[in-house]
Amino acid sequence: MAALRARASAWWAGSILGRHLLVALLGLVVVVVVLESSSDFRNLQLASMAYLGIAAGGLTVLTGLNGQISLGHGALMAIGAYTTALLLDDREASTPLPLVVLAAVVVTLLVGIAVGAAAARLHGPYLAGATLALAVAVPGIALYFKEQLGGEQGLRVVLPDIPAWVLDLAFFVTGQDLTRSRYVAYLAWVTLVITFVLLANLSRSRVGRRWRAVRDDEVAAELAGVHLGRARVSAFVVSAAAAGAAGAMMAVTVRLAAPSGFTLTLSLTLLSAVVLGGLGSLAGALIGAALLTFLPQVVTDLGVDAGLSDIRAAELAPLVYGVVMVLVILLAPAGIVGTVRTALVKRRLRRSAVAQTGGAATTDPTSPATPATDPATDPATTTSKGSTT
Repeated sequence: MAALRARASAWWAGSILGRHLLVALLGLVVVVVVLESSSDFRNLQLASMAYLGIAAGGLTVLTGLNGQISLGHGALMAIGAYTTALLLDDREASTPLPLVVLAAVVVTLLVGIAVGAAAARLHGPYLAGATLALAVAVPGIALYFKEQLGGEQGLRVVLPDIPAWVLDLAFFVTGQDLTRSRYVAYLAWVTLVITFVLLANLSRSRVGRRWRAVRDDEVAAELAGVHLGRARVSAFVVSAAAAGAAGAMMAVTVRLAAPSGFTLTLSLTLLSAVVLGGLGSLAGALIGAALLTFLPQVVTDLGVDAGLSDIRAAELAPLVYGVVMVLVILLAPAGIVGTVRTALVKRRLRRSAVAQTGGAATTDPTSPATPATDPATDPATTTSKGSTT
């Protein structure tokens, strides 16, 4: 048993891809349980959380790992959404839905290459300003080419019929008939799981280490042989591809691709989700997406229960979200996940220091019976603390 446990521990520590696939499989099991026990309205909310999580995951790779601030991810989502709408304009469309999503990702990726190459020379607020211009300009393109892109009304997205094998598989696994809203939720969450596995593996690979090197110290990274422009462009392209997948899922969920859905507010909302959850953490991106999805409704319901009108209760939601944002920035500067992770590391180090000092006091049989050494005055403990901080 001990040898088997040791092998399992070694596999868990050494196989990054296997670890991510196992976590993804467990996540899919949780998704099935939650979606099958939720109503159609809740399934659509969970689908909204999924596409926001996909976009926030791509943005946290760009901002958290590579240090580039983007205010134009809403525009990149719009490109993916309009690509999906053009390919799903009627029920007779023969293109399979996975190929539609793949096409949206490829088109957005190509746009990301162009924008990333142009923005590779920019830093800090200059890059934010360039992506801000992208967020403002892209919705206007739909208004200019209104005959092809629907103008202010947008393009209607027609979801194809659910394949028969999907209906049979869903009934075999769950014992229930698959509704269209649940089908959309499954599509969004499967896309999120696949995207997060790819992003997690990239962040732990040599490419991810280059991104971190450029973020931490550009001069040192360049001296180490890292091409700064390529690292920035590759991070932007990966993030844009994730935004394209999120836009495709948003179009399928909302059944519409219109300029009003991709304003600057969406880009700022995604950035706030990344900051709330924790920069550089995919779990933090998912937590931020959950707050964006469910916090407004919870606050609105509480306001209605407190006696406010529907309009005033809806106006209360942005205020509460802003207060939560300020509190997280003040009390948890590393975000929710970053702060929890730091607290767990400090707790583990504190326990290790206490165990080391306790063992040193009891292993010497010739030493007098004295109480355990105070960690604050013990030189060994002080050295250990200094090396870890």
